Amino acid sequence: MHRTAIACLVSALAGGLLAWTLSARGQSQPHALPVHLAQNQGVPGARSGLVGQLLQSSTYSQSNLPSGTATIALEQTVSPWEQFLPPVGQYSPEELINIGVYERANKGVVNIRTKSIQGSAFFFMDIIAEGEGSGSVIDRQGHILTNYHVVENAQAISVTLFDGMAYDAQLVGADPPSDIAVLKINAPSEKLFPVVFGDSTDLKVGQRVFAIGNPFGLERTLTTGIISSLNRSLPNPRTKRTLKQMIQIDAAINPGNSGGPLLDSHGLMIGMNTAIASRTGESAGVGFAIPVNTIARVVPQLIRTGRVIRADAGILQVLETDQGVLLAVLKPGGAADRAGLQGFRIVKRTRRQGPLVFESTSIDRSTADLVIAIDGKPIKTVDDMLSILDTKRPGETAIFRIIRQGRTLDVPVQLDAEE
Repeated sequence: MHRTAIACLVSALAGGLLAWTLSARGQSQPHALPVHLAQNQGVPGARSGLVGQLLQSSTYSQSNLPSGTATIALEQTVSPWEQFLPPVGQYSPEELINIGVYERANKGVVNIRTKSIQGSAFFFMDIIAEGEGSGSVIDRQGHILTNYHVVENAQAISVTLFDGMAYDAQLVGADPPSDIAVLKINAPSEKLFPVVFGDSTDLKVGQRVFAIGNPFGLERTLTTGIISSLNRSLPNPRTKRTLKQMIQIDAAINPGNSGGPLLDSHGLMIGMNTAIASRTGESAGVGFAIPVNTIARVVPQLIRTGRVIRADAGILQVLETDQGVLLAVLKPGGAADRAGLQGFRIVKRTRRQGPLVFESTSIDRSTADLVIAIDGKPIKTVDDMLSILDTKRPGETAIFRIIRQGRTLDVPVQLDAEE
């Protein structure tokens, strides 16, 4: 009984002491401390994952609250990646380049419409076929650059400028082997804004490029991409030659883009969009352009003479072998013949049988020269030989390295003009 009374007394004293302590604290002035869980710049050892991202993009702090409250408010701050965005209403550096290229070149890009007549077996009627493509103004005299396949067999050609005005065009010259053609329109010079030629010598894979054209008739459409590869070769269905040194790009090119300019980041023309590799006929991210240096070499001849006058070696027929090109038939009196090169020898034999005389002809290939190089460049195919001769001008000399009956010889050949 005595022990129970003592325990109750101790409990009462402890309870009273606790109540007095809490009352004293409640009468003191309240204060608050800010809680910063993460800084905008990031803190070593900060949490990762979704929570860490939230903490890095926000700061927790205590608001100016009435006395006695303990509420924590969320203060939203700028996300780290937003510092790279341009101010609202302004453009990023990349966008400014895109805009600058388009503003510089788009007025020089034209829309080309063609009409051609195709025969039909149905009641012997002719069918008018229409086509579309792109082109570039290249001077203030009204010359327009485009692909040959855009205007091939066209009976009527119309060129529409940036302001929507359409003009009839005439074909000045064409070069099917290089798929290049030049048109001319009679338009006021103040409405002509020539595209400026650049240089395709030092192009690099990965370099940014811009294509402007009229895909599906949508005039002066800009697409962007990069150079995917260089020095591609494409078969030319119109000739036996191959389109060489083509620029491969991933900028979207569709039907109607042919003939339009390919531009660099300075708005200079570095190529002419020509073909796509696609199973559907639409862009698959693999396009090809003729380099501007080839265009610059061909266009002046087309304007001056209407065609490209290439150098001719006077070689009419060859056979391709594993070692090189075997000369078969030479043009009598041609460049190769005058230089002493030899082709196949025709051997005629006569045989008498009684009163009858029989004549037979055979070909002796042992005398033919095997061309293994021209100007030091190896020759494996006919296309190799033609590609080297295309870089020559009539009257210039090419050094043919040949193998003749086991001996290697260098024979200079002064080239003629192609007829």
